[in-house]
Amino acid sequence: MKGQELYRRARARIPGGTQLLSKRPEMFLPGQWPSYYSRAEGSRVWDLDGRCFLDMSYSGIGACVLGYADPDVNEAVCAAVNAGSMTTLNCPEEVELADLLCEIHPWAEMARFTRSGGEAMAVAIRIARAYTGRDKIAFCGYHGWHDWYLAANLASDDRLEGHLLPGLNPAGVPKNLAGTALPFRYNCPEELEDIVHAHGGELAAVVMEPMRGQQPKDGFLGRVSELARHCGAVFILGEITAGWRMNSGGLHLLLGINPDLAVFAKAISNGFPMGAVIGSGRVMQAAQSTFISSTAWTERTGPAAALATIRKHRTLRVSERLIPSGRQIQDIWSKGAATAGLPITVSGLPPLSHFQFDLPDAQACRTLFTQCMLERGFLATNAFYANF
Repeated sequence: MKGQELYRRARARIPGGTQLLSKRPEMFLPGQWPSYYSRAEGSRVWDLDGRCFLDMSYSGIGACVLGYADPDVNEAVCAAVNAGSMTTLNCPEEVELADLLCEIHPWAEMARFTRSGGEAMAVAIRIARAYTGRDKIAFCGYHGWHDWYLAANLASDDRLEGHLLPGLNPAGVPKNLAGTALPFRYNCPEELEDIVHAHGGELAAVVMEPMRGQQPKDGFLGRVSELARHCGAVFILGEITAGWRMNSGGLHLLLGINPDLAVFAKAISNGFPMGAVIGSGRVMQAAQSTFISSTAWTERTGPAAALATIRKHRTLRVSERLIPSGRQIQDIWSKGAATAGLPITVSGLPPLSHFQFDLPDAQACRTLFTQCMLERGFLATNAFYANF
C-alpha cells in the first residue's frame, strides 16, 4: 500500500513521522491508518491508494469548518496567489480582516496576525508580559507547544494532567522557566484563587479556553475574569478550538464574558494558515514595546482565506448546521453503545464531540472501533469535529 510505504519512509526522514502529533497514524490505527491523502472535497478524503473515505473524525484537526476544498475560500486564495501573495508592500486584506474581527467582537479594538495557533498564543503571552512587566502565567486547558506552556511540566511530569495532553515532555525547555506556568482546572476557581494569593503580584496573564469538554458552572468564568483583573493580570481566552463552532466568532460572545485578549486560528480560515490575536487597545499597544515580527505573517493567502471563511460562515449561519450534526452524532454514539452493552461517556460541545469507553481496556476498544469503521469506509476515532 502506497500510504504505508510512504509513512515508513517518513519515519526515517521526519522525527516522529509527522509534523503534528494529532495526525500521527499511531494515534489511530498503527499499520492500517491511511496516513496520506491525494485529494479531499466536502467531507470526503481519497488516500494514495485511491480509496475514498467519509471523514467522521477531526475534519483537518478542526480547521476545515466549512468542509474540504471549499470553493469560495479556494477562489479567494487563488485570486490572492494570482495577484501576488508576497511583495515588499503590505496586503490590504489584513486591515480589512482586523476591522471585521473587531466588528464581530465589539470589545476589541486592535488585532495582530500570525499563521498558526501555537505562535498566536505565544504572541498573546508576549504582549501580556510586555504590558504587565511580569513573568508568571496561570492557565487552564491546552495551549500549544511553546516554552511558556510546557514550562509547567518542569516542576513534575504530571502538571498538565487534565489539560488535554498528559505527560508532555518539557525536554529543551529552559529549566529556569520552572514555576512560571501555573495550571488550574476548569470549574475550580479555588485553584486560581490559591495561585493569585501566592503569586498575584507576579502574574502577567490568566489564560484559558472558554469551554471545551464541560459547561462552565455558574459564576466560574466571571470569577476567573475578576481574579485576573484584581491582581492586574491580562485575561486571555484561547478560542483556537472553540471559536466558530457554536456561533460566528468567539464562544465567549455566547457565554457573556469579555477578555482583554482573544486568540483564534484553525477554523478562522478553513485550513489555510492563519492565526489572530485581538484585544483592547491599551493591552495590544504593548506589542510595540517588544519585538513581535515575522515575514510569513505578511503573506496574502491567510487573510484572504480568513475573510472568505468568516463571510461565508456568517452568511450561511454555519453553526446552525454544526450544532445539530454534533448532537445527532452524540445521540448515535449513546444509543449504539447502549445497544451493544458498552459503557461510554459522551462529552464536548456538539460540534466538538468526544466519547470514551469506560472500560479497563479502553484504548484497545478505541483502536478496534477505528479499525471497524475504516473497513466500512469511514475515518473515525472517538471524536467528531463537525464541518458544514
